[in-house]
Amino acid sequence: MAQVLDAVKEADPATGPVTPAGRRARRKSLLNWIAVHSLGVAAALFFVLPFVFLVLTSLMSGQQALTRDLWPHPFEWSNYQRVFETDGFLTWWKNTLLYAGLGTVLTVVSSLPVAYALAKFRFRGRQLSLMLVISMMMLPPQVVVIPMYLFWAKQLDLSGTLWPLIIPMAFGDAFSIFLLRQFLLTIPNEYLDAAKVDGCGELRTLLRVVVPMAKPGIAAVALFQFFYAWNDYFGPQIYASENPAAWTLSYGLESFKSAHHTDWNLTMAATVLVMAPVILVFFFAQKAFVEGVTLTGVKG
Repeated sequence: MAQVLDAVKEADPATGPVTPAGRRARRKSLLNWIAVHSLGVAAALFFVLPFVFLVLTSLMSGQQALTRDLWPHPFEWSNYQRVFETDGFLTWWKNTLLYAGLGTVLTVVSSLPVAYALAKFRFRGRQLSLMLVISMMMLPPQVVVIPMYLFWAKQLDLSGTLWPLIIPMAFGDAFSIFLLRQFLLTIPNEYLDAAKVDGCGELRTLLRVVVPMAKPGIAAVALFQFFYAWNDYFGPQIYASENPAAWTLSYGLESFKSAHHTDWNLTMAATVLVMAPVILVFFFAQKAFVEGVTLTGVKG
């Protein structure tokens, strides 16, 4: 009878009797699960906690922000209103939206046809053209900053504006071209041939067939370009530093920090307002972004 009870205790209703080897395997599986998820939670906290600290500090009073308190009491939501009421802050927002939005559109529109030609056309010098695009990716922008500044500032007299940063985006971007080209290689040529049999030219095939199928890749390129332009500090510093009316958020934030060097609550609130649009855009577009980045490495 005792042996029967022991067998019942060691039995699993779903899988039957549990052997010592089975118990060890389950224990090992449980420990692996805890280890993997513990590392994931630790990594998540490593990235999230600084942002939480940033938000909490932005909701403190000026006096409390200088103490060791970690929780605001009371919550000073008016800090965000004070930041928006700062002279020039809304202008920085408008300039950044213009730079990031228009620049992203111009980059995608100009890079897509070049990527399509490199991916689907067969012409003499195709590989050389691709190598030139890749070499442009390896060229640091600091190498050409002096001749480019002399061209835009001295020849075209556009210093003090953001146009020296926006206009070149209408002529394509090496990284965007390469990324789109890698994605377009995953589109079967049979779809393009079928469209051409139906009477579509190259431009119509690009607009009617390729663009709908390349939405994840286009989304990834657009997000990369938008994030770059939104966070760009070097470009506005070179071309727009002499004109406060042309400053962007990334450059204006440095001026805001200098003017409120003891008001850490306002500095943190301004930082949150600069970061929030990028975080929201990535949150709503992360599926297309991840899919586009993943598929660009399938074939090349």
